[in-house]
Amino acid sequence: MHAPEIRTARLLLRLWGPADREPFARLNADPAVMAYFPAALSNAESDALAGRIEDHLDRHGWGLWAVEILDVAPFAGYVGLARPSFDAHFTPCIEIGWRLDRPFWGSGYASEGATGVLAFAFDTLHLDQVVSFTSETNARSRRVMERIGMTHDPRDDFDHPGLPAGHPLRRHVLYRKSRVSNGS
Repeated sequence: MHAPEIRTARLLLRLWGPADREPFARLNADPAVMAYFPAALSNAESDALAGRIEDHLDRHGWGLWAVEILDVAPFAGYVGLARPSFDAHFTPCIEIGWRLDRPFWGSGYASEGATGVLAFAFDTLHLDQVVSFTSETNARSRRVMERIGMTHDPRDDFDHPGLPAGHPLRRHVLYRKSRVSNGS
């Protein structure tokens, strides 16, 4: 089952191709891009992640789409949906997330892509709710979550179970958006 493309005014969210591996590895090795993750990824780790992303899109018809910025960049990162692999008070669930290369920050691409993905989540997948989470210090991602209409309740915040006690990124904020608030 192949995932459909999602088009927005400036973006094409599409399946991944072999040419996406090198720029994906480059952004996954960038300390600024990976500042809110436990570590940057090696080329092998990045390729393995891309393979898992491609497999998920093929199997489920949705996932983390490659982002192409029309007439600007053939690959800028990803935006899409995933199932968190850890147990928390809000799982099981579907999360929305994004990771864009630094040259494409600050232009509204993450918000634009995420808005298209939310429409797909609610209108095509008929999900009742989508969540997003990040380290509480990741102001940039939190602003995207707020721009796309997600809401934050501090009572939902949690310690990420994949990070040890005392890790500076362990405390996470949770944002939610329900289909009802999407107008359907």
